[in-house]
Amino acid sequence: MLTGACLCGDVTFTVGASPQGPSVCHCGQCRRQSGHLWASAYVARSDLSISGKVKWYAASETAKRGFCPRCGSFLFWAADAEDTMSFALGALEEPTGLRLEKHIFVTDKGDYYDIADGVPQKG
Repeated sequence: MLTGACLCGDVTFTVGASPQGPSVCHCGQCRRQSGHLWASAYVARSDLSISGKVKWYAASETAKRGFCPRCGSFLFWAADAEDTMSFALGALEEPTGLRLEKHIFVTDKGDYYDIADGVPQKG
């Protein structure tokens, strides 16, 4: 079982299943909201227990982003039509035992950095 929290500790979460798809997103929305990029994994919504108040932002017509209203930590991403939810890898207590599987939306990445870690890259 993995646990995580926002920067101030007002929002905590427990991951009750093996996380899937550990990845780094380089899309413009993730870069703008996080200040660089966003690393996450996902589980079924029923396997993610969240405590504390989460503020949800409708980032598009099909997905929302959850963050702590006190400290602003960006913790969750969920597509409206899916029964899974992504959570921030950086918010997890270590050790996580996880390894990145892919970089996504790399065509949108910032021009100020390179991806040179050997992890597969997708569009």
